[in-house]
Amino acid sequence: MTDELTITGIECYGHHGVFDFEKRDGQVFVIDLTLGVDTLLAAASDDLQDTVDYGSLVGAVRAAVERDPVDLIETLAQRIADVCLLDSRVEWVRVTVHKPDAPIEATFSDVALTITRANGGRDK
Repeated sequence: MTDELTITGIECYGHHGVFDFEKRDGQVFVIDLTLGVDTLLAAASDDLQDTVDYGSLVGAVRAAVERDPVDLIETLAQRIADVCLLDSRVEWVRVTVHKPDAPIEATFSDVALTITRANGGRDK
């Protein structure tokens, strides 16, 4: 059984989308992460080296969103999951990419895609 570390509402500015104006002008993306990690060692040692440094992780996730535009949030979500899984202590990750300003001709609150990926495999 793993513990869960959750970070929600990471605001990033990216140039992702299928339309030229999305790539040109960019927009806000909001990222939620839940990581499956064993926190027993960190709880016992009280040492940051024994756990996932979520401050550094957020910086890496923001950098992943802010670089190299892609067409689909599916591609972006996978990129973010790959960044999270670089730390071998992360057993699995659930990534939600929110695109609140998606170009949709209707009133809506949000567009969001959630994926779950595991270290050593695609799905949890």
